[in-house]
Amino acid sequence: MAQLREIIINYNIEVTIILMFAFILVLILYIISEFRINHITDKYNALVKGVEAVNLEELISKTLNEVEKVKEDYNTMEEKCDEIDRRLKFAIQKVGFIRYNAFADMGSELSFSIALLDGNLDGIVITSIFGRDYSTTYAKAVVNGESKHSLSVEEMQAIDRAIKAEKYAGIV
Repeated sequence: MAQLREIIINYNIEVTIILMFAFILVLILYIISEFRINHITDKYNALVKGVEAVNLEELISKTLNEVEKVKEDYNTMEEKCDEIDRRLKFAIQKVGFIRYNAFADMGSELSFSIALLDGNLDGIVITSIFGRDYSTTYAKAVVNGESKHSLSVEEMQAIDRAIKAEKYAGIV
């Protein structure tokens, strides 16, 4: 003990400087730790914000249950969208329309052909021929973009316009 006292007396300034540096180092480490603790506390408070009972285990469990429910809802919606896509394939998706004069002495293009096709290019082509004394309407089945019935030029144009309309849908 006497030797320690003698060393401290002989090296008083050096010991004081070393202790000051050690104190400053400990103070800096303390300040850094406080900043980190405050940062973690802020994150924790943001996590439990709006929760009455601050039980982290219950909060995580509740959040995981909600995530699982969202996944189930997403899967259900995805299945419904797939079903809608399957059904829409059989809905009218492509329409081709052409007006014309069926007879040379008629004006105003009152005759027409309209093709109504689904996603498989199946559907009908309807033709209405307008004359002075009568009007006649025909319907012909279309399978895969073609008909087993003989088609007029205008009916073929209507089908062609319906098929090609999809290519130009985004341009309008």
